[in-house]
Amino acid sequence: MITLRLALRNILGTGIRAWLNAFIISIALVASSWNQGVVAGMDEQAARAARDLEYGGGQYWQESYDPYDPLTLEEAHSPLPEELRRLVNEGKATAVLMMQGSIYPQGRMRSILLKGIDPRQHVLDFPTSALSAAGAGLPALIGGRFARAVDLARGDTVTLRWREPGGAFNAEDATIVHVMQTTLAAIDNNQAWLPLDRLQEMARLPGAATLVVLAPGTAPLSAPPGWVFRDPDFLLRDLRELVKTKSVGRVVLLVIFLSLGMLAIFDTQVLAIFRRRREIGTLVALGFTRGQVVRLFTLEGALHGVLAVLLGAAWGLPLLWLQARLGFAVPPGTEDMGISIGERIYPAYGAGYILGVAVLSLAVTTVVSLLPSRRIARLKPTDALRGRAS
Repeated sequence: MITLRLALRNILGTGIRAWLNAFIISIALVASSWNQGVVAGMDEQAARAARDLEYGGGQYWQESYDPYDPLTLEEAHSPLPEELRRLVNEGKATAVLMMQGSIYPQGRMRSILLKGIDPRQHVLDFPTSALSAAGAGLPALIGGRFARAVDLARGDTVTLRWREPGGAFNAEDATIVHVMQTTLAAIDNNQAWLPLDRLQEMARLPGAATLVVLAPGTAPLSAPPGWVFRDPDFLLRDLRELVKTKSVGRVVLLVIFLSLGMLAIFDTQVLAIFRRRREIGTLVALGFTRGQVVRLFTLEGALHGVLAVLLGAAWGLPLLWLQARLGFAVPPGTEDMGISIGERIYPAYGAGYILGVAVLSLAVTTVVSLLPSRRIARLKPTDALRGRAS
């Protein structure tokens, strides 16, 4: 207890130097926690958007379907089995048919993906009901990114071309009935959504589908022959891997800031031992063992970590809370960075991570303080009293 009081008095006696060291370490704690919160918030937003707008509670894939190989689309369709048809009729799933096509905005050709979906479905949370528009001929729903890329707007008419099973090409004019704004590029980029029955008629594939999306909360059935079930964990695997790579920056930032703080503490400890040789000799002469003196100086260094945690909690926690509540705007041009994010990112902080970083900083501070303090064990009390180094 005497050692603790003496160490605390010595720390506070150094004045602004102790608070500067603590402030540098507190920046490391807050900056690392903020960075982790941003990555976690992006992960949550992207995963939620993917579940709500594309994956639902899982998907049944036609066995030939491969999302990474567009050449499989020509064969990746078959009539719905009775089990899946029953789920669709009960509103617990929705069928999607995909086929390749071309679009001709302003006379230019662009390859796109045509997707058919039931306008009455409520499994996926985007405005497919717009496809029920009366008098629209062939209604089409597109995303905002794609609309800007091809310079189309609601009410415009554009020519679609597709290839029928026999190999012949066919074309029809489609009317853009809605332009949806979405954070999910997977349902936006280079694709047009059409009523399922119209696309089945165009492709001459009555009752066929490429995949069936299960409603969230619906228990999956055993996959029928010719179909494969993919659960949300499988579907979100790529997203998790992408977020994991972005998390590397979190570790790098923590190491950089902690290194700066530890360097300041190391220099402070070395300087303190050099300038306080007489004090060390006096303490030894008063009965302190070398081990007690080493513990005193180590404790003084460790108290910098304690002050940093307290200081970081004082100014950092309100700032982190405000960021989590208000979020921050995403700069323009980040829409196609490979992750689904909205116009604002809302960081999500984990108490476990913040506590872990605080404990890590305390441990590292203690170790860094111990390294120069071991020099005290080599000092002779008589030389220390004279202010000379051994």
